[in-house]
Amino acid sequence: MASSVHNNRLSSPRSFGCCRTCNMWCWRAFKWLPVILVVSIISWSYYAYVIQLCIFTLESTVQKTIYLLVYHILLIMFCWSYWRTIFADIKQIPEKYKLPGEELDKLLSAESEDAQRTILDNFAKDLPVLTRTMSGSVRYCNRCVLVKPDRAHHCSICARCVLKMDHHCPWVNNCVCFHNYKFFMLFLGYALIYCLFIMSTCLPYFIKFWKGDFGTSASSGRYHVVFAFFVALMFATTLGSLFGYHCYLVAHNRTTLEAFRAPMFRGGADKNGFSLGAFNNFKEVFGNSPNLWMLPVFTSYGDGIIYPLPQPDEDTESLLSSERWDRWGERARPFDERESSSYDEL
Repeated sequence: MASSVHNNRLSSPRSFGCCRTCNMWCWRAFKWLPVILVVSIISWSYYAYVIQLCIFTLESTVQKTIYLLVYHILLIMFCWSYWRTIFADIKQIPEKYKLPGEELDKLLSAESEDAQRTILDNFAKDLPVLTRTMSGSVRYCNRCVLVKPDRAHHCSICARCVLKMDHHCPWVNNCVCFHNYKFFMLFLGYALIYCLFIMSTCLPYFIKFWKGDFGTSASSGRYHVVFAFFVALMFATTLGSLFGYHCYLVAHNRTTLEAFRAPMFRGGADKNGFSLGAFNNFKEVFGNSPNLWMLPVFTSYGDGIIYPLPQPDEDTESLLSSERWDRWGERARPFDERESSSYDEL
């Protein structure tokens, strides 16, 4: 009897560890389901468009060639952008933002919030951090044990802080943030054009189907073409609103989180605190080389940690110069004395 109890005690931690590992892998697999669904829809759309429409339905060789050429160009750019969004290298926040053990002990043993605030302020005094909480203290993540850089937030799904976090997107199984925001924008744009192209080229055959002139009742291929039109229409409607919204965010240099809750500086909240003007905001995401704007290669300005802020005494065209980015961390904090009527905490 004693031996049995002893064995159960020994096996319990092992069993608990196995269950925990199994749950972890099941959760990881579950998070890939939306991506698998998207890939499945893309694969089916390839069959419906290329095989059923272009090969079996179209009679004109010229029309087939044009449709297939445009379709494959859009498909390649769409899939390339989607791939880069999913598998972008989301870098960790630098070690200098993490509290050393002795500083963490001081923080945990502090007897009041004011004492904790003083400890964080002293630790962050040499860090290029401008944003604050609603109470005016340094933004701190107690799960990652670090001072949050400007525009960084903790993602509960990724279980870490992410630079310039926009949102966690289940359709790419990744955080949309500084390191892949350009890829995400291109993914939305090319996906929208892809759906609009399929919808517009399938529309004449949908009209024929509606009139009863599209194939025979025994022809199953026509249903793929008609269904492709409806699926493309449905996704184009959703993607159009989402892409338009993110174009608005890019033009105003905001993330989705900042659009709902304005970043807080020492002088108060300012929803346009990082805006450099529409064109400069665009270049901050897409870079300074027009020939690379439409390609899913990383060209965004900066390192995701330091962001220049507009100054009335400086030319806005020089805000994105490399010199400005290099010296921004050494400048005085421009919002210290600024007044604002909004005090939302980030």
